[in-house]
Amino acid sequence: MSNSGSTSAPRRITTPREGQKHQAWDDSAPIDAPLRLHDATVVEAWCDYNGHMSESSYLLVVGDNADAFFRYFGIDEDYRASGGSLYTAETHLHHLRELSEGDQITFTLQVLGVDQKRVHMVHEILNADGEVVATAEQMLLHVDMEAGKVAPLPEQLYTRLKAIASAHATLPVPDYVGHVMGLPNRPSNT
Repeated sequence: MSNSGSTSAPRRITTPREGQKHQAWDDSAPIDAPLRLHDATVVEAWCDYNGHMSESSYLLVVGDNADAFFRYFGIDEDYRASGGSLYTAETHLHHLRELSEGDQITFTLQVLGVDQKRVHMVHEILNADGEVVATAEQMLLHVDMEAGKVAPLPEQLYTRLKAIASAHATLPVPDYVGHVMGLPNRPSNT
């Protein structure tokens, strides 16, 4: 039986900086390695029945960090209104420590590689003591939303991403990047 008395449609997820002005890209500004563009406080709605931040909430806050990154190099509301966006193709989350309501968290972001259509990057979520509590490796695709398919980045954005990747090339690639999940081989019972 449906709830015909409900008149409000579900709201879509919004990001912390959605609809807000942001600093424009500056070709002459140094690029931090890694980038530190976002921070947050764990709220009750992100916590589960164990009293800890839930796995879906880790992905939510990584998405907020990614959105801050998009705005940093030029993908914002105006860009999306023109028909382009970045879509997440794959994410590998690693949960290392628990977070609870009220915990302060900061994020780093390292660009591992770019090409005309893809961005490979890694996020680290850090607690107030600077300990890494979770990581997320992502592959993003640039999409022409009107055509509904992957498309090359405009040259200006591609140039910015290459500059970020170049600045980040001095950083070591974290040892968790590129790992495949699985169980070790076990002897058969035969």
